[in-house]
Amino acid sequence: MIGVNVSFQFEDSFDRARVTGVADNARAMFEGMPGLRYKFFTLDESAKQATNFYVWDSKEAALEFFSDQLRERVTELYGVTPTIEFVEIAQIVDNSGS
Repeated sequence: MIGVNVSFQFEDSFDRARVTGVADNARAMFEGMPGLRYKFFTLDESAKQATNFYVWDSKEAALEFFSDQLRERVTELYGVTPTIEFVEIAQIVDNSGS
């Protein structure tokens, strides 16, 4: 499995409503997406940052998704260019069934 951190660092223009609106509007697009196990939309108002975290079945699926066109689209949606980092997931603890 592969994780991907997509971070949007805002300067003075952090807009909570914009960030949560993007998440609300995009959620349905990711439900049932092949190769994607999880996607988390997060925000940190005090740091003026939004981070989306993805868990993919494979690095190939993740790389295919993060095209140049996607990067342009999310830059327009959030108003800032994202930083995208790929990380190997060593292990997952899932307590949601407990």
